[in-house]
Amino acid sequence: MTLPRIGVTVGDPAGIGPEIAERAADDEAIRAVCTPILYGVRDRGGPVPVGVASAAAGRSAYDAVVAATGDAVAGRIDAVATAPINKAAWAMAGLPWRGHTELLAELTGARRVAMMFHAERLRVVLATTHVPLAEVPRRLTRERIEEVVGLAHDELPRFGCPRPRLAVAGLNPHAGEGGLLGEEDDRVVRPAVEACRARGIAVAGPEPADTLFVRALRGAFDAVIACYHDQGLIPVKLVAFGQAVNVTLGLPIVRTSVDHGTAYDIAGQGVADPSSMMAAVRLAATLAAPAGRPASDR
Repeated sequence: MTLPRIGVTVGDPAGIGPEIAERAADDEAIRAVCTPILYGVRDRGGPVPVGVASAAAGRSAYDAVVAATGDAVAGRIDAVATAPINKAAWAMAGLPWRGHTELLAELTGARRVAMMFHAERLRVVLATTHVPLAEVPRRLTRERIEEVVGLAHDELPRFGCPRPRLAVAGLNPHAGEGGLLGEEDDRVVRPAVEACRARGIAVAGPEPADTLFVRALRGAFDAVIACYHDQGLIPVKLVAFGQAVNVTLGLPIVRTSVDHGTAYDIAGQGVADPSSMMAAVRLAATLAAPAGRPASDR
């Protein structure tokens, strides 16, 4: 049986990306489920200093993503698993994107995308991603919530949830407490949730975030829609750091990634944990070849 071909980008060459990508690609258990293909600069003897953000490192990481994505769109590989990039390095290189998600949407022509963190015990989808906290209320529109809920509903069957049970976290403490602690939950979130329910989606909310993630961990929901970055990522990383996988929903290709950053402080020391990179490659292989069918034969 032909194994799925997974493009593994090495990420920022100044960080731990090259190390964890190579260790994942060389792992026997990984090679048993896929054929990993590395993309990006891995020679630390080059012009990129280790542990320091630079324009050269940012451009290198960007070029690897573009190359792997192009091959995935063309069908030369079956999925992409990305090592971490550094947003400051991308900015230094003059790149306008805040991260992988926004770039991948543009490269593939995807109109609606969302970032999901997938772990064995918890799945979280972000309604907003890499934006300052002060901008979240402005970006958290009814249309965006409906879009993300719809994406989660449409794509979760691929993750073993044929009839997804979703919940949207409230933006404010206690989901606004009837407007006493903020009006966005009643004005924006609740109407969006009701509109999604009218379309036949099993979704609850807005639910107080301080208890919602506990309920999801106990099996009440298949995924939580978080209003902003840290609201969703703190619980995921608390219960599954190093094992969670970042998945971009809404793309015409399969893309997974790690649940951590470039870790400049330990780059080049040979101590980085490749667990999340391995989990990302394994999940990419599973999604690329559903039901055990080789992705290249689809």
